[in-house]
Amino acid sequence: MKKTGENMADEEEVEEEGSKKKSKMPLIIGLVLALAGGGGGFYAVQSGMLFGSHEEAAADSHVEAEPMPNVVFVPVDPLIINLGGRSRNQFLRFRSSLEVDGAYEAEVTALLPRVLDILNGYLRAVDVKDLEDPSALIRLRAQMLRRIQTVTGEGQVKDLLIMEFVLN
Repeated sequence: MKKTGENMADEEEVEEEGSKKKSKMPLIIGLVLALAGGGGGFYAVQSGMLFGSHEEAAADSHVEAEPMPNVVFVPVDPLIINLGGRSRNQFLRFRSSLEVDGAYEAEVTALLPRVLDILNGYLRAVDVKDLEDPSALIRLRAQMLRRIQTVTGEGQVKDLLIMEFVLN
Protein backbone atom coordinates (compact mmCIF):
# COMPACT_ATOMS: atom_id res chain seq x y z
CA MET A 1 0.00 0.00 0.00
CA LYS A 2 1.31 3.30 -1.03
CA LYS A 3 1.20 6.18 1.29
CA THR A 4 0.11 9.42 -0.06
CA GLY A 5 1.53 12.71 1.06
CA GLU A 6 -1.57 13.46 3.03
CA ASN A 7 -1.37 10.23 5.08
CA MET A 8 2.31 10.77 5.81
CA ALA A 9 1.65 14.23 7.21
CA ASP A 10 -0.99 12.78 9.58
CA GLU A 11 1.42 10.11 10.82
CA GLU A 12 4.12 12.70 11.54
CA GLU A 13 1.67 14.72 13.61
CA VAL A 14 0.69 11.63 15.62
CA GLU A 15 4.34 10.79 16.25
CA GLU A 16 5.08 14.34 17.38
CA GLU A 17 2.17 14.30 19.83
CA GLY A 18 3.19 10.90 21.17
CA SER A 19 6.80 11.95 21.60
CA LYS A 20 5.78 14.97 23.64
CA LYS A 21 5.57 13.43 27.11
CA LYS A 22 4.27 15.40 30.03
CA SER A 23 6.91 16.44 32.50
CA LYS A 24 6.98 14.50 35.79
CA MET A 25 8.83 17.27 37.57
CA PRO A 26 5.73 18.74 39.36
CA LEU A 27 4.83 15.26 40.65
CA ILE A 28 8.36 14.70 41.99
CA ILE A 29 8.46 18.15 43.62
CA GLY A 30 5.06 17.55 45.25
CA LEU A 31 6.17 14.18 46.59
CA VAL A 32 9.41 15.60 48.04
CA LEU A 33 7.52 18.49 49.70
CA ALA A 34 4.93 16.11 51.17
CA LEU A 35 7.65 13.90 52.64
CA ALA A 36 9.51 16.92 54.04
CA GLY A 37 6.30 18.31 55.57
CA GLY A 38 5.39 14.97 57.13
CA GLY A 39 8.89 14.54 58.56
CA GLY A 40 8.89 18.09 59.93
CA GLY A 41 5.48 17.59 61.54
CA PHE A 42 6.61 14.33 63.13
CA TYR A 43 9.73 16.00 64.51
CA ALA A 44 7.74 18.96 65.86
CA VAL A 45 5.34 16.71 67.76
CA GLN A 46 8.02 14.33 69.06
CA SER A 47 10.34 17.09 70.21
CA GLY A 48 7.55 18.85 72.11
CA MET A 49 7.44 21.97 69.98
CA LEU A 50 3.74 21.23 69.42
CA PHE A 51 1.37 20.02 72.16
CA GLY A 52 4.06 20.02 74.89
CA SER A 53 6.76 17.48 75.57
CA HIS A 54 6.52 14.08 77.19
CA GLU A 55 8.43 15.35 80.23
CA GLU A 56 5.89 18.14 80.77
CA ALA A 57 3.01 15.68 80.45
CA ALA A 58 4.64 13.37 83.00
CA ALA A 59 5.23 16.29 85.36
CA ASP A 60 1.62 17.44 84.98
CA SER A 61 0.27 13.99 85.79
CA HIS A 62 2.08 13.95 89.14
CA VAL A 63 0.60 17.26 90.32
CA GLU A 64 -1.58 16.65 93.36
CA ALA A 65 -5.16 17.75 92.96
CA GLU A 66 -6.72 19.94 95.58
CA PRO A 67 -9.06 18.04 97.88
CA MET A 68 -12.73 18.32 97.09
CA PRO A 69 -14.61 20.69 99.35
CA ASN A 70 -16.83 19.09 101.95
CA VAL A 71 -20.12 19.36 100.07
CA VAL A 72 -23.31 17.56 101.02
CA PHE A 73 -26.50 17.38 98.97
CA VAL A 74 -29.60 17.60 101.12
CA PRO A 75 -32.71 16.32 99.30
CA VAL A 76 -35.84 18.43 99.56
CA ASP A 77 -39.17 16.60 99.68
CA PRO A 78 -40.97 16.64 96.31
CA LEU A 79 -43.71 19.21 95.82
CA ILE A 80 -46.85 18.94 93.72
CA ILE A 81 -48.38 22.35 93.08
CA ASN A 82 -51.97 22.69 91.84
CA LEU A 83 -51.97 25.36 89.13
CA GLY A 84 -55.76 25.61 88.92
CA GLY A 85 -57.86 25.96 85.78
CA ARG A 86 -55.96 28.93 84.36
CA SER A 87 -53.81 26.81 82.08
CA ARG A 88 -53.79 23.61 80.09
CA ASN A 89 -51.27 22.28 82.64
CA GLN A 90 -52.89 21.54 85.96
CA PHE A 91 -50.00 20.41 88.17
CA LEU A 92 -46.33 21.20 88.68
CA ARG A 93 -44.18 18.40 90.01
CA PHE A 94 -41.01 19.83 91.58
CA ARG A 95 -38.10 17.99 93.19
CA SER A 96 -34.76 19.50 94.22
CA SER A 97 -31.66 19.18 96.38
CA LEU A 98 -29.66 21.77 98.27
CA GLU A 99 -25.89 21.96 97.95
CA VAL A 100 -24.68 22.59 101.49
CA ASP A 101 -21.29 22.88 103.13
CA GLY A 102 -20.79 19.76 105.28
CA ALA A 103 -20.45 21.84 108.44
CA TYR A 104 -24.01 23.18 108.02
CA GLU A 105 -25.80 19.96 107.06
CA ALA A 106 -27.59 19.49 110.40
CA GLU A 107 -28.77 23.13 110.55
CA VAL A 108 -30.11 23.09 107.00
CA THR A 109 -31.80 19.71 107.50
CA ALA A 110 -33.53 21.10 110.60
CA LEU A 111 -34.83 24.03 108.53
CA LEU A 112 -36.24 21.89 105.68
CA PRO A 113 -39.90 22.46 106.69
CA ARG A 114 -39.35 26.22 106.33
CA VAL A 115 -37.58 25.69 102.98
CA LEU A 116 -40.55 23.64 101.75
CA ASP A 117 -42.94 26.37 102.89
CA ILE A 118 -40.95 29.06 101.05
CA LEU A 119 -40.75 26.99 97.85
CA ASN A 120 -44.43 26.07 97.98
CA GLY A 121 -45.51 29.69 98.51
CA TYR A 122 -43.22 31.01 95.77
CA LEU A 123 -44.19 28.42 93.16
CA ARG A 124 -47.90 29.01 93.82
CA ALA A 125 -47.44 32.77 93.36
CA VAL A 126 -45.53 32.51 90.07
CA ASP A 127 -47.57 33.19 86.95
CA VAL A 128 -48.37 30.05 84.95
CA LYS A 129 -46.92 31.64 81.80
CA ASP A 130 -43.55 31.92 83.57
CA LEU A 131 -43.68 28.26 84.54
CA GLU A 132 -44.41 27.22 80.95
CA ASP A 133 -41.53 29.28 79.50
CA PRO A 134 -38.42 27.04 79.28
CA SER A 135 -36.03 29.98 79.49
CA ALA A 136 -37.59 31.20 82.74
CA LEU A 137 -36.28 28.22 84.74
CA ILE A 138 -32.91 29.94 85.33
CA ARG A 139 -34.60 33.04 86.74
CA LEU A 140 -36.99 30.94 88.86
CA ARG A 141 -34.07 28.93 90.24
CA ALA A 142 -32.19 32.10 91.20
CA GLN A 143 -35.27 33.50 92.95
CA MET A 144 -35.84 30.27 94.88
CA LEU A 145 -32.17 30.05 95.90
CA ARG A 146 -32.25 33.63 97.20
CA ARG A 147 -35.33 32.89 99.30
CA ILE A 148 -33.79 29.65 100.65
CA GLN A 149 -30.59 31.48 101.60
CA THR A 150 -32.66 34.07 103.44
CA VAL A 151 -34.33 31.33 105.50
CA THR A 152 -31.22 29.22 106.19
CA GLY A 153 -28.75 32.03 106.72
CA GLU A 154 -26.06 33.47 104.50
CA GLY A 155 -23.37 31.05 103.31
CA GLN A 156 -25.02 27.81 104.42
CA VAL A 157 -26.70 26.84 101.13
CA LYS A 158 -24.42 27.17 98.13
CA ASP A 159 -26.79 26.14 95.35
CA LEU A 160 -30.21 24.78 94.47
CA LEU A 161 -30.21 21.79 92.16
CA ILE A 162 -33.49 21.22 90.36
CA MET A 163 -33.95 17.51 89.89
CA GLU A 164 -37.46 17.53 88.45
CA PHE A 165 -39.63 20.32 87.04
CA VAL A 166 -42.58 18.80 85.21
CA LEU A 167 -45.83 20.44 84.19
CA ASN A 168 -48.75 18.00 83.74
